This record gives sequence, C-alpha cells and structure tokens, in this order.
Amino acid sequence: METKQQKKKRTFPTALTVLFLVLAFACVLTYVIPAGQYQRMSYNSDSGFFEVVDQSGNVTELPGEQKTLDDLNISITMDKFTGGDITKPIAVPNTYQSIESNPQGIGAFLKAPIDGVVDTADIMIFILMIGGNIGILNASGSINAGMAALSKKTKGKEFLLLVVIYLLIALGGTTFGLAEETIALYPILMPVFFAAGYDAMTLVAVIFMASSVGTMFSTVNPFSIIIGSTAAGINFKLGLGMRVIGLIGACVLNLFFIYRYANRVKNDPSRSVVSLEMAHLRELQNESEADGDYEFTTSRKLTLLIFMLGFPIMVWGDFTQGWWFTEMSAIFMVTAMLNMVISGLGEKQAVNTFLAGAADLVSVAIVCGVARAVNIVMDNGMISDTILYYTANFVDGMNGGIFSVVHMGIFSILGLFIPSSSGLATLSMPIFAPLADTVNISRDVVVTAYNYGQGWMAFLTPTGLILPSLELAGVPYDKWIKWVAPFLGVLAVFAIIMLVIATYI
Repeated sequence: METKQQKKKRTFPTALTVLFLVLAFACVLTYVIPAGQYQRMSYNSDSGFFEVVDQSGNVTELPGEQKTLDDLNISITMDKFTGGDITKPIAVPNTYQSIESNPQGIGAFLKAPIDGVVDTADIMIFILMIGGNIGILNASGSINAGMAALSKKTKGKEFLLLVVIYLLIALGGTTFGLAEETIALYPILMPVFFAAGYDAMTLVAVIFMASSVGTMFSTVNPFSIIIGSTAAGINFKLGLGMRVIGLIGACVLNLFFIYRYANRVKNDPSRSVVSLEMAHLRELQNESEADGDYEFTTSRKLTLLIFMLGFPIMVWGDFTQGWWFTEMSAIFMVTAMLNMVISGLGEKQAVNTFLAGAADLVSVAIVCGVARAVNIVMDNGMISDTILYYTANFVDGMNGGIFSVVHMGIFSILGLFIPSSSGLATLSMPIFAPLADTVNISRDVVVTAYNYGQGWMAFLTPTGLILPSLELAGVPYDKWIKWVAPFLGVLAVFAIIMLVIATYI
C-alpha cells in the first residue's frame, strides 16, 4: 500500500516533463492558430541599404535613409541603425499577411529538442564550465572552508547578507539584464544559506527573484529598455524617473516578502515549503562536508579569489565589450585551469573532478535546450506574428489608462511565446508603439508596459530561466508556483498602479 509521502512525490512532473508537455501544446497550437507573418526589415551596414524580406522570402533593397523609415511608418531615427543600436530584423507595420499553414507534427516534436540543444549550445557550455569549476572548488575544500569562515563573520547578521546579495543581483538585472549569469551562483551560495538556517526556496527567492524584479523594473537595461525605446522611436531616458521609482518600490515589496518567509524558516525549519526536499539537500551538503576540514588556507583563499574574479570580468565584458556566452565560458575555463594547478589535487584527480562537476549540471543544461525547442516550434509554425497581429488590433483606440494596463497583460502573454526580451522588443514595438499616439499617451508607457508584462511572466514561464534555476536548487515547480503566487498578485497590482500613474502624469 502506498504511503502518503509516496503519493505526494508523484503529484507534479519534473522540469523536463513540464517542458515536453508545453512543447506538445505548442505543436497543437500550430494546427489551431492561423499562420501569418509581417515583413521583416534589417539594415545592411556594408551596402548602406535596408533589406526588406516579404512573406515569400523575396528581398527588396531600399535606400538607407530616414525617408524610407518614414514611408514605412517606422518611428525610428536612421542613426539607430547606422550606430548599431538595432541589429535584429524589425517587423514592418501594416504588412501582416496570412500565409500557408505550417503545422508542426510528430516529426517536429521529436526534432525540436535536438535543435533546441544545438541552438543553446553556448549557454549549455557555460553551465558545464561553471559546474566544472564548482567541482574543483568542492574537491579542494575551498567552498566548505570559505563558507565556514563567512558563517562566522555573519553570525547574527544573516539576513543582512541576504539583502546585500539581493540588491547586487537586482542592480545587475536593472542595468544590464543580469539573468542567465546567475545560474553560477546557486551551487556557490547554497551552503551559505543552509549554514545560516535558510532553505532552498529562500535561495531561489534571493537569486532568481532579485534578477527578475531587476529586469522587470529595468531602468537602463540595453536588452529591454534601450532596445525597446529605440524600436519605439523614443529616447530611453523618457520615463526613466518613473522606472526608478518602480524599481525601488518593487525591491522593497520583494525583500519584505522574502524576510517574512526566511525568518519563519530560520525560527522553525519545519515550516519550510520544501521541507521534504531539504532533508535530501542537507544530506548531500553533509556528504560534501564529511572530511570536516574547514581550515581556510592560503591556497583555498586563492582558488576562491580566482573563481570569483571571473564574475566582474564577465560583467565588464558583457556590458562594455559585447561579450556573450562563448567569451564567458572561456573566462571560466581559464579559472578552472588555474585552480587545477593551485588546488594541489594532481592532474588526474583535478581533471576527473572538473568532469564530475560538469556532469552534475548536465540536467540543467538539457532543460535550457528543451526550453528553446518550444520557441523553435512556434517560429516554424509561423504563429507568433499572428498572435502579435490580433493583439495589436485588440488594443487599438482604447482609453489611455485601460490601454496601458491591457498592454501589460498582452505582453505577459506574448512573453510566453517570445521569452527573449530583445526579440520581443524589436518585433513588437514598431507595431504597438504607434498605437499610443492614437490614444494620446507617451510611447514610453508602452515600453514600460512591455517590460512589466514580459518581466512578470518570467516568474512563471517554463520556457524561461525559472526551471533551470529550480533544478539547480532542488525545488519542485509546483511548490514554486504555490509559494510565489501571492507575491505575484501584489507585484501585478503595484505594476498596474505605476503604469496608470505614468499614463496620466
């Protein structure tokens, strides 16, 4: 006879199963939603011409000048293309056409995960490099010794440490879109949180929610606000004051929510919403600490320092040099190689430890690949533009306040289908931003609504970063949904209030 605990363990599928269910649903949608497409336009810096691709794939060259943009009702200045601010193809307004349906059947369902893995190979390699680094640090005892030293330093001030970590991550989110990079923080901070008396849900809250609140309430994030504003034909500084106020308010609300839960768990671990999972996680943690050697030696300090230096270098390169996952992976390959030598593990043990550490994160890497498969199915099924077209028609001519709030809801839905913030901005802003003119509100309100909407959905969407994050922390998706739902309700109300105020000031 099954026990109650055994039944509970089968109440919700794993992250990978959830993604395959979503993938199957996306395939079904390609049979239900009519196929359609906007023309796409991009700027060829070599020829100095715009290239417009129609629904049949035919390419037309147009003069690379402001008059071309004006004739196409694209409210973007020419310098945004010549200066490299817009690099992705944008949708040309008023060019939507229905096209022949391209439903995605069994074959597409089976091939999409493979294509998704190939398409996200750079992200997967980054994850594996981080895993390899963590393996070396664990084997050398550097993490355990460092966490023991940190626990002593923060004794009695544990939540202050959480606040500092939260604010730093939120700052990264609001300024340069810190998101995928936070994957590296889970295995590093987990022992810190556990030693301080917190649980895995608190870990996800501080890392993932800080990043998500920061990106949802972006101030100068180039991948959302700046690209979105540019595609809307306005300066990104327009509406900046309200975005800063929104960011501060959202962080305060979120920290209060986290504090109430974290304090409750610290005082009574049985009140953790992941108490069943914590037993296993703590067991794994205890196994890694079994040798009891916590001396923070010079070599251990040096290995941690080398690894941690990779992060500011990564941020600098990402923000100023245009680095992406290839370069970031190279950084952590170098830190791993240096630490292999410094750790004193020996060549064979060091290499095997690196490979074992990378293997521990293979499941996370595969989740990222399958998540991308959902977008591939929808793109190949030609239904993303159809969704965009009908939602744009729906909001045309609405009352200003209702217009901005409905936009937030629409962008939340679109965020399910197009989880890339820059991709959604370049695709949707040329279509949606001019609608603001028809209801006499500033276009920055549409940009803010887009950012709030797609940012809010990022807390939930299986095709985003949440499933890899939960996988790393050992938190089930259903427990996350139940736990975060009350805060998301508060966050939605706060965002709506901020939008309505921005509409009428």
